[in-house]
Parts: sequence; C-alpha cells; structure tokens
Amino acid sequence: MDNKLFEDVVTALKDRGLTVGFAESLTGGLISSSICSVPGASSVFKGSIVSYTNSVKIGVLGVDRAVIDAETEVSGECAVMMAQGARRLLGVDLAISVTGIAGPTGELPGKPVGTVYMGIDLKGDSSSVRFNFDGDRQAVRDKTCEKCFQTILNLLGA
Repeated sequence: MDNKLFEDVVTALKDRGLTVGFAESLTGGLISSSICSVPGASSVFKGSIVSYTNSVKIGVLGVDRAVIDAETEVSGECAVMMAQGARRLLGVDLAISVTGIAGPTGELPGKPVGTVYMGIDLKGDSSSVRFNFDGDRQAVRDKTCEKCFQTILNLLGA
C-alpha cells in the first residue's frame, strides 16, 4: 500500500486541526495500523474500535440490532451507526467505519464478496458509500483501506 497516501492524510488532518478515529470490521485494524505507520500520527489519530462481530457493533458502538436484523451488518445504515458510535466514543472530529464481505465466503443476497460500506461522520454530518471490490480476501481488505484514506483526502479537499 501507498505510505505517501497515509502521510498525506496525516498532513491534511494536521493542517486543518482535525482528529480522526475508526470503526473497523472487515479490515480488522488494518486502517489503524496504516495511519500509525506515519511518524507524528498521534497528533491526529485518537484510536479505533475493531468491531469484527455484531455483538461489538451493537454493545460497544451502539448499532441498533433492528438495523442489523433488517439490513444486515453489511449495509449503509450499519456503517453510519458505526461511524457515529466511533465519533462519540473516541471524541474525534471525523470517524470512518468500514463493514463488508472480504471473502472468500459470506456472500449475502444482493451483496457479493467484495461488497463494502463505508460510514462517515464528520462533526455530526453522517453518510455512507457502497463499494464493490474485486480480488481475494487480502485485496478486498487492502482496497478498503486505501479507499478510506482517499475518502478522507476528498472530504478535506486535499
């Protein structure tokens, strides 16, 4: 993956005086590990919650069980609630969440392997985006991580 991308995100956040945190499911801490590879990241990165199971999504992040029952954990609604929970718990300006199906199994109706939802909460303004990535398990995880950092740069106009 591109270390310059991670460095650019840290610089953009520093320049704007913003802090960031994550709620990761399918990436299992990869996003957090990537930002921590940048010297000085501690000035903008406050922490992360790896919510690999629904019990953590519900019990820690505050995702409504009814959303998971109706839409599954691989949904925009779940991703938004994950990001909102992370922003609240970590006390950050920007929280990004990711939830999806890295594969090789786990396909859901209308949601093939490679389906990823990203939740974004910037100072209380929340949204989600759906992505469909090709490749094996590691490729889906890597592409999700890179897209997270690209999304942050786009949000910040950097």
